[in-house]
Amino acid sequence: MLRTRQSGILLHPTSLAGPEGLGTLGEEAYTFVDFLVAAGQSVWQVLPLGPTGYGDCPYSSFSAFAGNPDLISLTQLVAVGDLNKGDLPPPCTVASRINFQSCHDVRTPLLIKASRNFLEDKKDSVRHLNFVEFCQQQASWLNDYAFYRAMRQAQNHNAWQDWPVEVRDRKESALRQWGTKLKLEISQEKYLQFVFFEQWFALKEYANQQGIEIFGDLPIFVALDSADVWANRDLFQLDEQGQPQLVAGVPPDYFSTTGQLWGNPLYDWERLAQDGYSWWKARLQWNLAQCDLVRIDHFRGFEACWAVPATETTAINGFWQPGPGTVFFERMQQELGELSLIAEDLGIITPAVEQLRDHFQLPGMKILQFAFDSGPKNPYLPHQHLRNSVVYTGTHDNTTSLAWWQALDTDGKQKVRDYLDSTCREMPWPLIRCALASSARMSIIPMQDLLKLGGKARMNLPGTATGNWNWRMTSDQLDPEVAGRLKELCRRFDRIPYS
Repeated sequence: MLRTRQSGILLHPTSLAGPEGLGTLGEEAYTFVDFLVAAGQSVWQVLPLGPTGYGDCPYSSFSAFAGNPDLISLTQLVAVGDLNKGDLPPPCTVASRINFQSCHDVRTPLLIKASRNFLEDKKDSVRHLNFVEFCQQQASWLNDYAFYRAMRQAQNHNAWQDWPVEVRDRKESALRQWGTKLKLEISQEKYLQFVFFEQWFALKEYANQQGIEIFGDLPIFVALDSADVWANRDLFQLDEQGQPQLVAGVPPDYFSTTGQLWGNPLYDWERLAQDGYSWWKARLQWNLAQCDLVRIDHFRGFEACWAVPATETTAINGFWQPGPGTVFFERMQQELGELSLIAEDLGIITPAVEQLRDHFQLPGMKILQFAFDSGPKNPYLPHQHLRNSVVYTGTHDNTTSLAWWQALDTDGKQKVRDYLDSTCREMPWPLIRCALASSARMSIIPMQDLLKLGGKARMNLPGTATGNWNWRMTSDQLDPEVAGRLKELCRRFDRIPYS
């Protein structure tokens, strides 16, 4: 439950401006923390941090536990001695779009070189001891993940369902044989996870010391082609070949007339309940260790999820399949204590979903871009906001607020002007002011809105598989004037808890 008025900025680390082809956990991340402080903010919201697969989507990861090696700072690897300064590529000119494939082509050989340098170095160094300790502490997911990534590469990046049957089905003799064959590659994958979390927790510690909380994001579902599903097939609704008969999605809604067909396998909640949801407990515990609070994407799936036959090409012909509901969260509270979770309660939300959210006092989300298309009872209008909620101008799934405003017809714009009592000539700043003035205790503004960027800066278009997630800031956009303006508004509306 949110107890103080706060404000923060939504910006995924890949969107930071820095010397590499995409933003990393290096100096640019620390500079952004300093900008947050100068702007009077106390929250940095990020997207999921896992290793991305097809489409570079943070919500489709090879692991629910691992970190994304794309975010590892090569410069910091030089600082700790895993690379030499001469190994680094020349600093790139920061463009407004990320070419992920080009980044992988440049970075992968260097990450492999860094791993070999580290693994061949003195085995009694402090970092080596830390590495061994990390591997031991995270063995429950790290061993399977490292094997999965090494094996997937050995199988020409094919999904685990297409691997040799003995490995697909995790026969012990086959796992031993391939584990020996891929020993070096498995160790390299473990090194990458060690380095990612070494850099991540150092950044988080710095942010916390400056009064900045990290607001993470946890997708409810996991990717079919992931270490989690391969290693825990019994926890999902799969056939004998590891293929789903039903997949996750959402019915037609604001974003799509045919719904969204995500393709994730559905959980076998009865099987998960048999051991007290231990896999989910471990997942929540690890995510809450990485972040100070965590948004559960598609929270409504815990009450019921939209199940679509795997043969369908759209999400229209699905049905609601019950989730675990209250029993799940009661067990998680017993095991983990108070849950610092935010419920992403957008889309088709029923009274049962609201009751589940409110029973555990989980904050929900309010999106101002959804607020002005109906009358005064619209729940997204600020005068309807609950205190225990998070208000956004828009999210990563919306276009930028400037583009939203520009796309409104004359009547729509007049409704916004009337409510805000503003000419809206400086849009999106009137909408930002509205969010900060809301009674919702937390306000989150996407960085694109603070920079008054148009639709080309949109992060994601739901229902499309490619061309997303690649927006990036330029180095001159952390403007002190923007920071000062935001801080003054936060001071005015009592959103600087440490002042």
